Amino acid sequence: MDIKQMKILIVEDDVNACNDFINCIKSREDINLIGMTDSDIEALKYVRLRHPEGIILDIELNNSVSGNTDSLEFLTELKNMNLNYNPIIIVTTHINSESTYNLLHRNGVDIILYKNHPKYSCNHVLNKLIALRNISSFNSVASLQENIEDTENKISKLIYHELDLIGITPNLVGREYTHDAILYLLQNSESNINVIQYLTKIYKKSGNTITNGIQNAIIHAWKRSSIEDLSMHYTAKINYDTGVPTPMEFIYYYVDKIKKLI
Repeated sequence: MDIKQMKILIVEDDVNACNDFINCIKSREDINLIGMTDSDIEALKYVRLRHPEGIILDIELNNSVSGNTDSLEFLTELKNMNLNYNPIIIVTTHINSESTYNLLHRNGVDIILYKNHPKYSCNHVLNKLIALRNISSFNSVASLQENIEDTENKISKLIYHELDLIGITPNLVGREYTHDAILYLLQNSESNINVIQYLTKIYKKSGNTITNGIQNAIIHAWKRSSIEDLSMHYTAKINYDTGVPTPMEFIYYYVDKIKKLI
């Protein structure tokens, strides 16, 4: 019987703890790790894009290089997102304080697990998530699906708008390849599948056909659009010899740009 995997996000700054979770999840069939980060800011982006059902949150992020040193602001911002469902949140911490625990529970945390407890382990944390999942449910499966589709539509429109700004028009085949590549990488940042391989499966065309289609769309834009428009909307450095970005340079530029816009 197929097991419906639980989509989870891990927010943890300890490398050893991250590796332990990864190894635990590899041995299980009931967990789908959709993201792992040491930044509460990046974690909120994962929630917007991937809608995790469960979140494992280290409350102390002292080694974070791009976020806050604790996760309390993450919990506040998560509430402000007004999601159509309530993700299950498990906090892991070295802090053993009743006042801190009360504060976390008031901020929507379901369970707090003390890392120094003798029974603490990655599998113990994951088992707690699955147990909570079995007694919890989304407010509405239909509204969750609607929320996911609405988010994807908004991102899709944003991608097309950015392509329009530099003259990659709807009549170009490479426009669809480029759009789908950017959207895929935004939604599947942890995937091991090469984006061109993904597109070949979707479009049933060779990798060369896909790559050439994207490159031709880029060349079209650089030939037809004004220098002012290109320099305003595409700010990455371009190889002096070729005069245009490569397909991968172009795609990843817009992945990074749209991440900052959403």
